[in-house]
Amino acid sequence: MWVVGLTGGIGSGKSVVSDCFSRLGVPVIDADEVARELTAPASEALALIATAFGASVLQPDGTLNRTVLRQRVFADTAARKQLEAILHPRIRQRIEHALATLDAPYALAVIPLLVETGHYHTLLNRVLVVDCPETLQIERVMARNAYSRQEVVAILASQASRSERLAIADDVLVNTGSAASLCTEVARLHALYLHQAPDSP
Repeated sequence: MWVVGLTGGIGSGKSVVSDCFSRLGVPVIDADEVARELTAPASEALALIATAFGASVLQPDGTLNRTVLRQRVFADTAARKQLEAILHPRIRQRIEHALATLDAPYALAVIPLLVETGHYHTLLNRVLVVDCPETLQIERVMARNAYSRQEVVAILASQASRSERLAIADDVLVNTGSAASLCTEVARLHALYLHQAPDSP
């Protein structure tokens, strides 16, 4: 399976881009969705997270308290790396299994922490980065998630920088305009990827 890895910082527009590819018939595997599946109640990963971070990261019903965990890992680099060590090998394994079941010219793997973790590069044939100015990221996340500016800035500080993401990019989508213009650019890349994918008709 020929695989394009999609990444970008929080609020950059990864979801809009992946939706555009999906509407073109491209299979999309999202690492964040895989992570939510892996941390379902009574799962192995959730038990490991609770052991590592304590019962405070669990809700009374046994589900993951994502708000508490997010605050812990964004405030503590060692804690973030500990969480990544639990989750990302398992996420990669799930993505590999999902890719093995697909029948398509190529697939899109949405991996927000592609630069930060280093777990996925050997899975990918090409890297697509969604990029926009940090000021725009902050505005979007504050509007979407009702986070404070301080919370968004802390998240951005914990992620790779724009320059680090752009350094690994084969392709870049600049998301400063409308969703429609972004999807037009996605269609252009889709044609390119169909041409490059070895199993494309």
